[in-house]
Amino acid sequence: MTKETESQIQQSDVSTDELILHFREKCKICGHHRIMHDATGKCEGVMNKPCTSGCDKFEAE
Repeated sequence: MTKETESQIQQSDVSTDELILHFREKCKICGHHRIMHDATGKCEGVMNKPCTSGCDKFEAE
């Protein structure tokens, strides 16, 4: 993590526990964690493999 990112997290009201919960949420379509989705919601797969579920939108459970 860059110092800039770490600083932004420290200055926010978001706790470490809340961040972890956020990224542990899974997509209802493909089942991958939120961290596997890009900024537009498209799944980039897991472990350098493309997602083959056809997931193109993140929906939290």
